Amino acid sequence: MIACFDRLETFFYLDPPYYGCENYYGDGMFSREDFTKLNGILKTLKGKFILSINDHPQTREIFKGFKILKVKTKYAAGA
Repeated sequence: MIACFDRLETFFYLDPPYYGCENYYGDGMFSREDFTKLNGILKTLKGKFILSINDHPQTREIFKGFKILKVKTKYAAGA
């Protein structure tokens, strides 16, 4: 699907399941191998992107070719 919209002027916001939580959205919807596939897609991207993912040694290894910024996040439910 990314390839259909990939242009120099395109900006993608990508928010896959967190590493270690791949089955939270349903069995077979997203696998650990999909992180590696996503890395391959991002390496050839014409547009720009931001990827929201948990800070895990494996995600740092998979996406090590990209600029990684660590940000503090406060999780809360409700208002």
